Amino acid sequence: MSNTLMSFLCRRAPSTTIPILQHPVSFWRSYCSPPSSSSNASNKKLFVGGLSWSVDEKSLSDAFSSFGEVTEVKIIYDKDSGRSRGFGFVQYLKEDDALSAKDAMDGKALLGRPLRISVAVDKARGGPVVVPRLSNTAIGAGNDA
Repeated sequence: MSNTLMSFLCRRAPSTTIPILQHPVSFWRSYCSPPSSSSNASNKKLFVGGLSWSVDEKSLSDAFSSFGEVTEVKIIYDKDSGRSRGFGFVQYLKEDDALSAKDAMDGKALLGRPLRISVAVDKARGGPVVVPRLSNTAIGAGNDA
């Protein structure tokens, strides 16, 4: 990396340098990763773990529909055995409904098994990491003396 580019990035980095020195790779990875692009599905989709093998989409939807309008329910199945992998996703129309369902249902039992619920995170599937390019004017901005 050129000295000019490095000095530009360091000027843009947070002022505390101790975490950068302790974990430089993780700092630059998170600093240069693209922002989350799915603001529409921000907190509307919940990950539901700890599902019994006997839970189906209808029973999962019924368990969560009392908190608001459920738009999608998906249970993940093993491709070889066809049996549930023990987790799934519930998506709501409104973010507030999803968060109230998360707070109310986390740790509660469904068909004899306690549920682990969190806000779902979009899975990155090996796509390229996008690092913004720096324009010549941005690099030379501090050298106009």
